[in-house]
Amino acid sequence: MNATDTPVAAREPIRVATLLAPAGIYLAVRLVGVLALVWLSLTHGMSPVDRLRAWDGDWMLAIAQHGYAGIPESMLDGHGNHTPFTAMAFFPGYPMTITVVAPLLGGNTVAAALLVSLVAGVVAAYGMTRIGELVPGGSRRVGLLLTALFAAAPMAITLNMAYTEALFCALAAWSLVGVLQRRWLLAGVMCGLAGLVRPTSEALVLAVIVAAVVALAMRRDGWRPVAGALLSVTGVAGYLIFVAVRTGELTGWFTVQSTGWDGGIDGGVASVKFIVATLTSRDAALMYYVSALVLVGVLVLFGLSVAARLPAPLLVYGGAVVATVWLSSGVMASRPRLLVPAFVLLLPIALGLAKRRPATAVSVVVVAALASAWFGAYSLTIWKYAL
Repeated sequence: MNATDTPVAAREPIRVATLLAPAGIYLAVRLVGVLALVWLSLTHGMSPVDRLRAWDGDWMLAIAQHGYAGIPESMLDGHGNHTPFTAMAFFPGYPMTITVVAPLLGGNTVAAALLVSLVAGVVAAYGMTRIGELVPGGSRRVGLLLTALFAAAPMAITLNMAYTEALFCALAAWSLVGVLQRRWLLAGVMCGLAGLVRPTSEALVLAVIVAAVVALAMRRDGWRPVAGALLSVTGVAGYLIFVAVRTGELTGWFTVQSTGWDGGIDGGVASVKFIVATLTSRDAALMYYVSALVLVGVLVLFGLSVAARLPAPLLVYGGAVVATVWLSSGVMASRPRLLVPAFVLLLPIALGLAKRRPATAVSVVVVAALASAWFGAYSLTIWKYAL
């Protein structure tokens, strides 16, 4: 008996399992992370929900509740100051989504924020599974492994927080799917929306535009690459223009970011100094060791991605995300979180594991999930500073 001879009733559970696999794998790995957070939070007398809305999460919720103009004066920037423009360092896409969802939950913005992150994470899982199928040498198995590795990233706990990571990664993943399939309107629209969520979208815009230029040079797909490229810049450009108008300064967002939150480009000086200081210190915190390891590790992953000959748009996107993190100054403990969107660089590992025995692949994922769960819980409970 071959597959076509299998009764319909017997094939149906297989189809359902296949359909739900990306969501099931993602949610299972993230459940381990959340349970670890609950355990450590209660051990230290903290509320797990409070931990999931901490730091940047409080800003997201405040913007969702009050808008940029109504932020309480008690909320201060990284230097203890509050100005009419302080909150504009945070992009509006995620707070706007919370505002839309909150009425469905009785106006509870915290529940809305966590639900948005949960659903967005599942959407991202399906996008990554599709990317794993589309890359050269890819398959459904590669896609599922990529999803699992993404869910087990060092700071994947932020995917469950009132943070932008889950929503941005969902939009980025489907924009890249659009690029790989030459579905330019999908690529452009998803990229444009991602541009409203966080400044990392600049890396995604670059990937879409580079792919569109290549398509035009090869005279493929007519006008669609142009439309995709134009749509890709709408979100980030629109918000930067909005902030420029509100602040009365052309580079208004960059000024707010640098003066209030110490964000700026220094060519990698701060990153190098941080790594050297951490590796030569006798008493550096665990958070710093992991952050230094992640900073070095992503360079290795990028090299492996080049060696694996991933499609150019994926290399451009992953490389640009790494560059924005490596070449910028700011809080070094946040580096593992800021690199979560560089999920395409996990593809070489997924491609390699897909060639191994299932038991080997499962073992690697389980170890990664447990390590991620503990580290994420540690970062939100034992580590006392912002991420």
